[in-house]
Amino acid sequence: MAKLLVKLQRYFRRKPVRFFTLLALYLAAGSLVFLHSGFAGEPTVTGSQRSPGAGEGPGLPYLGVMQLSRGFKVAATMPEGGWRHGPWFKSTSKEPAERAKAGDYGSTRSRSLRGRSGREKEEDRATYIGCYVDNTRRRTLRGVSFFDYKKMTVFRCQDNCAERGYLYAGLEFGAECYCGHKVQASNASESECNMECKGERSNTCGGVNRLSIYRLELAQESARRYGSAIFRGCFRRPDNVSIALPVSQLMLNMSVDKCVDFCTEKEYPLSALAGITCRCGFPTTLFTLHEREDEQLCAQKCAGEEFESCGTAEYLLVYQTQVQDNRCMDRRFLPNRAKQLVALASFPGAGNTWARHLIELATGFYTGSYYFDGSLYNKGFKGERDHWRSGRTICIKTHESGQKEIESFDSAILLIRNPYKALMAEFNRKYGGHIGFAAHAHWKGKEWPEFVANYAPWWATHTLDWLRYGKRVLVVHFEDLKRDLFVQLQRMVGLLGIAACEDRLLCVEGQKDGNFKRSGLRKLEYDPYTPEMRKMISGYIKTVDTALKLRNLSGVPDDYYPR
Repeated sequence: MAKLLVKLQRYFRRKPVRFFTLLALYLAAGSLVFLHSGFAGEPTVTGSQRSPGAGEGPGLPYLGVMQLSRGFKVAATMPEGGWRHGPWFKSTSKEPAERAKAGDYGSTRSRSLRGRSGREKEEDRATYIGCYVDNTRRRTLRGVSFFDYKKMTVFRCQDNCAERGYLYAGLEFGAECYCGHKVQASNASESECNMECKGERSNTCGGVNRLSIYRLELAQESARRYGSAIFRGCFRRPDNVSIALPVSQLMLNMSVDKCVDFCTEKEYPLSALAGITCRCGFPTTLFTLHEREDEQLCAQKCAGEEFESCGTAEYLLVYQTQVQDNRCMDRRFLPNRAKQLVALASFPGAGNTWARHLIELATGFYTGSYYFDGSLYNKGFKGERDHWRSGRTICIKTHESGQKEIESFDSAILLIRNPYKALMAEFNRKYGGHIGFAAHAHWKGKEWPEFVANYAPWWATHTLDWLRYGKRVLVVHFEDLKRDLFVQLQRMVGLLGIAACEDRLLCVEGQKDGNFKRSGLRKLEYDPYTPEMRKMISGYIKTVDTALKLRNLSGVPDDYYPR
């Protein structure tokens, strides 16, 4: 061996060029291997989040101060219940059908799905409403349907119906999924919905001629899309229609597409179809879009499109175009230094960034932060760089929960969210970024149990500390803000001392999503919470509920408790 090494040494001394060539090739190969492993591995997040003190269960002793580090095949038949509001089930090419045969259930994309942006439904996917009778000759849910006799799950059915803009999703026979806008049948006994889902034995997917039906919470508005436009609903014609919707055009060959394109060209955010008349305008106090009517009142067939509804002279079908409503987009720093510091306090993952987005649009002033997050600054939160005591911002984001930190503020908006949702949102943020997702290995590894054990007690102590030490605290539930944004935002703006302009708040409703909303593409299809975790979290929910009621506030929403 030694002789061989000596010979190689002498050889390379005589021919140094070959030596350096081989060395360069070796380094290049090593670099390629390194780069490949970097792309193939799971993403990691640098930095660490300090954990709260360990709790001792639902009795909830004081846990100390939490400090944050700064640093299928689709049935394309016409539904018997009436005309659809857009050609959601039509395909313009053969490719989607071929992909559907290969098992890509989300690939039969209608124009509504193709026009979808990254802003999709959030965590609150659906609510179970019961077991219902179904009839093969007259379906209970009369929209599209698809079947999967090997992998059907409740999640998959809900996801497909929501993406197509339906209000309800129903599962039958363990493998069949039906979508619709109305439930047109009577209830059945829960015992009759007794068939396991083919793709998840732990859940029920209806029975023989029996549907397990879910109401899709977020499909009711922003998830319902036609091309690049969002379906807002059926509304009665306003009294002063020429003022409320000032631009109009007679269209004898009317279709949703034509009216949406016309209003987009005229640069209006609302497109209203009234039979053969297309009207355009803004949401205002004359036309708030708050009082929706039964969609059957708008179910008059379009003259220019066989499978669409175009409303009537009295009842208008309204779509939101992609034109941005600029009435609430201007933002600036406070002209004079604020005399009081107002906190926008929440547990991490409770929607603080979204609330900041809404407040900035509603008031026209930047919000600040107790921390500094470069990604938020780059997304337009210009108050992120200011010191939190600068007095130039309308309110200050904070996750702090100790007495000293809380007493630094003169008043606070306390945002509370369902702990099951908040914990998952913060876990995704911690391991996947603001709009990313934690990897499957993180959920299945030791990270998730450790995270729940540390953060679940903090969810409770955060609220209790603010109720105990806060000077003027306005409690807002994240779920109420989503459900009734106009009213809740009025309350929040009122605490900030700003006179709320109704037209500006109506503008905010149309721009409410912002840039920090996770898509539904990588949602978990299983429950990450163990029975032990649920027992612990349930105890904390009861403690917070009691504390709120002792202060004559409404307790936590009912959906905080698992079914």
